[in-house]
Amino acid sequence: MNLQRALAAAVVAISLAGCSSSQTAPTSTLTNTTPVSASVTPVSVTEALTIDLSSVATYSFAALPLHYDGAVAALDNATGAIDDRIATLGRVLFYDKKLSANDTVSCASCHQQSHGFSDTSRFSAGLFGSSAMSAHAPRLGNVRYYQPGTMFWNKRAPTLEFQATQPIQDAFEMGFTAAAGGISALITKMDAIAYYPELFTFAFGTSTITESKIQQALAQFERAMVSSSSRWDTAYAQVFTSTGDRNVNVDLPGFSADENRGRALFMGGAGANIPCAACHVPPTFALDANARGIGLDAGETTVFKAPSLKSVALAGPYMHDGRFATLDQVLQHYDNGIRPGPALDARLLNRNGNVRGFNLNGADRSAIIAFLRTLNDTSLTTDPRFSNPFR
Repeated sequence: MNLQRALAAAVVAISLAGCSSSQTAPTSTLTNTTPVSASVTPVSVTEALTIDLSSVATYSFAALPLHYDGAVAALDNATGAIDDRIATLGRVLFYDKKLSANDTVSCASCHQQSHGFSDTSRFSAGLFGSSAMSAHAPRLGNVRYYQPGTMFWNKRAPTLEFQATQPIQDAFEMGFTAAAGGISALITKMDAIAYYPELFTFAFGTSTITESKIQQALAQFERAMVSSSSRWDTAYAQVFTSTGDRNVNVDLPGFSADENRGRALFMGGAGANIPCAACHVPPTFALDANARGIGLDAGETTVFKAPSLKSVALAGPYMHDGRFATLDQVLQHYDNGIRPGPALDARLLNRNGNVRGFNLNGADRSAIIAFLRTLNDTSLTTDPRFSNPFR
């Protein structure tokens, strides 16, 4: 099956779709039915935060382009609708260093907005200022459109909600390990922080803080990070059609010749027949549910999950262990670095079952990188709704 047919089949299938722990993933979403306009911002909140509870940012609705249609909505891994108040709480939690054992690290320390909610360091600094971690912080844009919903590079978390509190309990990330009292110790700490009982009452109608509520708030804030305003989105919106092959292989207006050649190569055209878009599926560029490994190491058995490619050119390094500093190094891997193993995706094999390289020359790689830069979404990386709310 060639890539165009594979993409069409994927679209049809989509359209028809309507750190380990013993914890149970949440199965329901709590909501607060109190009107937002009825809320008065307590002094404890205004002293610490720039948020006005009587007029919070909108996270529950975004005016998405037409190509974010029903086929894209079918990929949403959300467990319920986004509530603006709960997502607002999630924003505070995401940026609050008090959620770490020594008040030095927040989620945003590793997932930095200006870098596509990723990190320019190979391994983030973590709790003690120098990392003992072995995984690179992935981008968060369009995290909601990875349909299986499993999180972390090795997919060990069943949902985004479950994932949200695992770094908090990690010895090197945020430090609330079982030996340090775990989530119970964190909740005791949060109960004593003046703004949290107020914010939990605002979000959930009660001041009671629970792990499930923390998980839901962080997950809703992160799912609101929809990337749909890149140059590629703007250009593609002008040629998009909801029928046929959705015009993914049409030259885009306003693109340079190099960018359009890179787009064609990425989509499997221009004589290249490479499966980039079969795994990183437009328009979200999130990972295909059936994507497997890319042969980083010989004999690899772990099937790693990649983030969406939106804003991929804003910051390296790349791969789960940050082994590649540049996008050119990533493409060189696909040229001649793929190694066989049980986890390898079949799309990286030839008809004889052997590893195949992409055979890209320097001009081809440059063109693909030029295209990847059109996926940068500076609207998301500068959106005040996702910025640090602390004074």
